[in-house]
Amino acid sequence: MRTAMITMNADLIAQMSCNPAIGGIAKGHLVREIDALGGVMGEVADAVGIQFRLLNTSRGPAVWSPRAQCDKKQYRIKMKEVLEKEPNLRILQAEVGSLMLRSEGANRRVTGVVLSDGREVCGSTVVVTTGTFLNGLAHVGENVYSCGRNGEPPARALGDQLRSLGLRWMRLKTGTPPRLDGRTIDWPRFEAQRGDEEPTPFSFMTNRIEREQVDCHIAFTNEKTKQVLQGAISRSPLYSGQIEGIGPRYCPSIEDKMVKFPDKERHQLFLEPEGLDTNEVYVNGMSTSMPLDVQVAMLESVPGLDQAEMIRPGYAIEYDAIDPRELNHSLRVRGIEGLYLAGQINGTSGYEEAGCQGLVAGINAARAVQGQDPISIARTEGYAGILIDDLVTKGADEPYRMFTSRAEFRLHLRIDNADCRLTPLGRAVGLVDERRWVAFQAQEEERRVTRRLLAGLRLHGSENGELGLSEEDHPTAEVWLRRSGSSIGMVQSALERLRGSSLSKSALMTVETEVKYAGYIQQQERQIARLKGLEGREIPNAFAFEGIPGLSNEIVAKLKGVRPRTLGQAGRIPGVTPAAVAILDCYLNLRERR
Repeated sequence: MRTAMITMNADLIAQMSCNPAIGGIAKGHLVREIDALGGVMGEVADAVGIQFRLLNTSRGPAVWSPRAQCDKKQYRIKMKEVLEKEPNLRILQAEVGSLMLRSEGANRRVTGVVLSDGREVCGSTVVVTTGTFLNGLAHVGENVYSCGRNGEPPARALGDQLRSLGLRWMRLKTGTPPRLDGRTIDWPRFEAQRGDEEPTPFSFMTNRIEREQVDCHIAFTNEKTKQVLQGAISRSPLYSGQIEGIGPRYCPSIEDKMVKFPDKERHQLFLEPEGLDTNEVYVNGMSTSMPLDVQVAMLESVPGLDQAEMIRPGYAIEYDAIDPRELNHSLRVRGIEGLYLAGQINGTSGYEEAGCQGLVAGINAARAVQGQDPISIARTEGYAGILIDDLVTKGADEPYRMFTSRAEFRLHLRIDNADCRLTPLGRAVGLVDERRWVAFQAQEEERRVTRRLLAGLRLHGSENGELGLSEEDHPTAEVWLRRSGSSIGMVQSALERLRGSSLSKSALMTVETEVKYAGYIQQQERQIARLKGLEGREIPNAFAFEGIPGLSNEIVAKLKGVRPRTLGQAGRIPGVTPAAVAILDCYLNLRERR
């Protein structure tokens, strides 16, 4: 599709306005899924990452999540380089002043955008990804000023028009911590946090990451920090009533932590470099909107930061967002043909949550132009599907953040099998190119071969004493691998001798997980089949919920507000009981028999 990307500053595409890191708990799953679908976030992060860590390795493989500290400047430069090589993409530096709309009966249709300089850019579909720019306000203590990101102007005209469209909207808030000059930090006073010896890439197309990694460092607040913040809490925009927006519960500001957890002796901080050619250090865990003098005193209270110079103060930013229940699963606005929303405008937080929405919205915008049906990712197929389903079904009363606990079938939605789940879909919609498709097919074949070798390899206790086998014990490697203390790495050399060539780490990891957790995976597959039965029961668009005996007025109101597509989605609406779903099922059956 011929596409225009319109941005206020083309040099700040992919600017990491908060922490220059990609991935993390569950967020790493999203990046893997973006990559499996054919998106570029994973490959770019692999290219500019400066510290890689696989999180949650003390637990099962279902919740292992990759994370990379990235070079902030290089991430932006690399992403722009990738975008500029796209033959059908034109990048325009301008501000969008308004959407062009026309009426079509009871609905409206978007026909393009009007730029603030008066030019019109026509298009059959428009994807709005405004981040924190819609009527953005920054807060540093009592100081308040308009901005989209710190130092960039807000999007007021577009924000005002979106408010006039009759959509439900909300005011949300996020924040950032101070940035420090690394030359003024007393580094020996902090514990170093090193990256993994063998980094785990995000992209299935990255074979190995070999560059040298940098250290992050761990710090802690103390009683003096608490006294500084509690003594100045009346000056906090959060508690003075100055900030109206709702902030993220799972990433609170440091002053919020001191108020909500007064008995906690200390809070952990991470000192994270922003790049290889800068001295700027990000103080992860110290997000704040306190006045400048309080921020200085707060930093001075931490041993090792007492002489640190602040390059940029922390600040909070509040902005407009649309209630995501105004959208359907394709991320199109209900009642406005061709208009799609993605990212923080839908009430989410984080680069990764925004990235997967942008990919799905872009796919569906292109399919709409081609006259094709929209695609959606089911909750059983990916974390991206869980995120979108949560948003359009439950809404967001605070900035939404992805967690592994939001997934009903975590063992099925692992990082190692994201390509098995989603690359065929990416191929079907035209995002997965031949290079990636050939690599995927080769990986699938390697997994099948590894599984076949495991089933055919007979182990003998007399020959393999290190495997914990008696002389009478002759299991296949597949049966043995299910035993406690076994590892596929212990038989890797035997498998490679049988194959006549080496086996990749990713293939071994997937096969080992599938063998060891086979019983649990089969149980989840049965649960998934039952859920798909509910998801297959479609509710017609014009279905009347009123007047159905057994449905309370409250449940009817909730169903009408969301207009669920299926019985499965209806059951996930807060307040809609299993009994109500059963009643709906009966009435749908009656309707079908008439």
